[in-house]
Amino acid sequence: MTYRVCFVCTGNICRSPMAEAVFHARVADAGLDDVVVADSAGTGGWHEGEGADPRTLDVLAGHGYELRHTARQFQQAWFSRLDLVIALDAGHLRALRRLAPTEEDAAKVRLLRSYDPAADAGDLDVPDPYYGGVDGFEECLEMVEAASGGLLAAVREQVEGRAA
Repeated sequence: MTYRVCFVCTGNICRSPMAEAVFHARVADAGLDDVVVADSAGTGGWHEGEGADPRTLDVLAGHGYELRHTARQFQQAWFSRLDLVIALDAGHLRALRRLAPTEEDAAKVRLLRSYDPAADAGDLDVPDPYYGGVDGFEECLEMVEAASGGLLAAVREQVEGRAA
């Protein structure tokens, strides 16, 4: 059975596509790409149909990641098919939990940096790099990469638990 993860930020052009690309690479490296599927969306529809921000694409390419992406808005109906919804900041976390139709669905929503053991528990947000320069996108990538190993370990545990 497929395990489905969706990364969510504001407009689905910077942080969440970056997290999706990094996680795809981690999943492939772990040999789990036949059982784990990841995608991304935004809490708003401002950029629906657009590609990722060019700075996101440049930073990802500069670090060896590939991304094919079209922005879309997260839909409440998706909760029923998702196993995990990964919010990139506390605002997204609150919005997604409010949108969740059930308590079980709300429990599927987690902050990405909660999977980074070195992250400051008092500040688990991945800052929005949109209004800044490329340095903000590099910082975003560092945070995403730091959390991706822990996220992969948690997903692997869930996938193996299903198979048992």
